[in-house]
Amino acid sequence: MAPSWAVPVAAIPSPPANGVHVGPLFVHAYGLMYAIGVLAAVAIATRLWERRGGSRELVYDVALWGVPAGLLGGRLYYLATSWDQVPPHWWAPLAVWKGGLGIWGGIAAGTLVGLWRLRRAGADSAAFLDVAAPGLLVAQAIGRIGNYFNQELFGGPTGLPWALRIDQAHRPEGYERFAAFHPTFLYELLFDFALAAVLVLLIRRGRVRAPGVFALYVAGYSGFRIFEERLRIDPAHHILGMRLNFFVATTLCLAGLSWFVYTQRGRRRSRALGRGGALLAAGWAACSLGACGGHAVRHTDHAPAPLTSVSDSARR
Repeated sequence: MAPSWAVPVAAIPSPPANGVHVGPLFVHAYGLMYAIGVLAAVAIATRLWERRGGSRELVYDVALWGVPAGLLGGRLYYLATSWDQVPPHWWAPLAVWKGGLGIWGGIAAGTLVGLWRLRRAGADSAAFLDVAAPGLLVAQAIGRIGNYFNQELFGGPTGLPWALRIDQAHRPEGYERFAAFHPTFLYELLFDFALAAVLVLLIRRGRVRAPGVFALYVAGYSGFRIFEERLRIDPAHHILGMRLNFFVATTLCLAGLSWFVYTQRGRRRSRALGRGGALLAAGWAACSLGACGGHAVRHTDHAPAPLTSVSDSARR
């Protein structure tokens, strides 16, 4: 580890604030990035779905139900894994404005509800999952910009030229004397964009049987999280010396790869989705919402606040 004084000359500076005041409201950068990410995901899915002859109305319908479900699933993940961080008030489980959204639970719930809407519409669920995958990655990448403004989700100390300067108040316990850290959220942002581009290319070439592209999304993202979890230093529960999400990511990566192989070998696409897809979505939800040992505090995959809230001065 580099000593605290060995900060690279070209280190990335952290922003002075995590949002801006607009009259009596405070617009949080994380919330703004979340909203932009959702819009980007819908736009990408709409374009890819229409290229297949589908209607944009179906994309809007799935988003209308899937986005709130994702928020609920993300909140349930936080409550299941961070019960000790919830204030002792009856309204605390509902206090999203206090922070607490987990990406694992969000995607699990959004996927399950999305499949439900697709089945009700009689749509090709396998094909739709494929066109949704690149947009989900782009949305996750844009959301990571919010982590930059919050000075969270960074890795261990480093002297690399692209190290990130972290203010004293945001450094985890035991790392107070270090000033430059791995910007792991930036690593994930770049990876998400790159994987999204690869998935779009696979969709356009049409050589992957649906929902193989979605399976690759699950395997690829989870695979990168295995690497990322080895770098991150935010508080977390550990099993056998490894962060809990390391095991969650490993399980989902293997499940995604197995699902991909199954979909490419099977002849009946609907069966590949019906069995493999439902099991993987349920498994994702089980891994996410059932991983009650995952300690999630301010430096984890949680949104610190909604898009807008009354300013601190107005609240006081």
